Amino acid sequence: MTGNKAVAYKEPGKVELIDIDYPSFELKDGPGVNPANVGRTVPHGVILKTVATNICGSDQHMVRGRTTAPPNLVLGHEITGEVVEVGPGVEFIKVGDICSVPFNIACGRCRNCKERKTGICLNVNPDRPGSAYGYVDMGGWVGGQANYVLVPYADWNLLKFPDKDQALEKIMDLTMLSDIFPTGFHGAVTAGVGVGSTVYVAGAGPVGLAAATSAHLLGAAVVIVGDLNEGRLKQARSFGCETIDLSKGGPAEQIEQILGVPEVDCGVDAVGFEARGHGHDAKEAPATVLNSLMEITAAGGALGIPGLYVTGDPGGVDEAAKKGALSLSLGTGWAKSLSFTTGQCPVMKYNRQLMMAILHDKVSIAKNVNAKAISLEDAPKGYAEFDAGAATKYVLNPNGYLN
Repeated sequence: MTGNKAVAYKEPGKVELIDIDYPSFELKDGPGVNPANVGRTVPHGVILKTVATNICGSDQHMVRGRTTAPPNLVLGHEITGEVVEVGPGVEFIKVGDICSVPFNIACGRCRNCKERKTGICLNVNPDRPGSAYGYVDMGGWVGGQANYVLVPYADWNLLKFPDKDQALEKIMDLTMLSDIFPTGFHGAVTAGVGVGSTVYVAGAGPVGLAAATSAHLLGAAVVIVGDLNEGRLKQARSFGCETIDLSKGGPAEQIEQILGVPEVDCGVDAVGFEARGHGHDAKEAPATVLNSLMEITAAGGALGIPGLYVTGDPGGVDEAAKKGALSLSLGTGWAKSLSFTTGQCPVMKYNRQLMMAILHDKVSIAKNVNAKAISLEDAPKGYAEFDAGAATKYVLNPNGYLN
């Protein structure tokens, strides 16, 4: 039997490379697997040999101990791979295909999937709508930071790249299609970004940089990125963004210095529930980003909120935050007639179009997020550096496909 190593969450602040079973076409019991999913057969699935699998900020929430993730949960929902086995129910995907895997697991059969709401599929997670690989409370589908991974409903879920050689040449860009590029694009689209828009993106991590890249792709006139981390702000400036340093105070005054007015047309929250306040030595204040976005987004505008919010946070700053309850100034949003879009990005709504933009050299997402390939064995180091604020998107290379 072929061996399989994987990156697993062990305890707060620690991940480790462990040996796991080679995938089979059945969901087995294990850390985080919903009991109702144990024994679920997957004749519609394929087994992928992982080409690239990325460390995500959403993974970091679990690794910091800010979720109810159990020890030995195999991580990784950003997956690109080569098909090495197909189940008996797979018709169109073939052995040898290189494909992007949307981080949302979707059945393609339920009402929500048919309405393109693949982030909230009704059939893959017994606890709630929506599922993902290697993530707490998402059904227990094994993560892809491994040599091999099972992908269910393969004909529906997989985005096959049209040319294998071309895909491998552009793989550092194409690996971003599994999550952060569509997620950032979704944030920009739902914020109403279009030709001539002024846009503020809160957060210069990989999703924020992907949202800023997307805003440029959508024709924004000015894209402003705010963060407390100067290294990440420098990365945003490297592809034409204006930046504001939130360690010097809130965004309104600094936006006014750039635009002449203290507001923007469109706002994107790419931070989520571990947000900090503004100013020097800012402490965690999880409602800060959403409340500041409501203040600085023009009346009638919209907020795209791809930043992650949870219903259970053991490390929350108070009892309300531990339940995902934040002190939002909803009255401000109501008074200004602002629109809000939250939740998982429905990756399949965007990934093919973004693939074509990459293949035809319309965007350089890997460069913009400062992608760096590292070995699977170096994953713990990558997690530590990313957690320390490195302005880098770490791409794991489990099987030697990447240069």
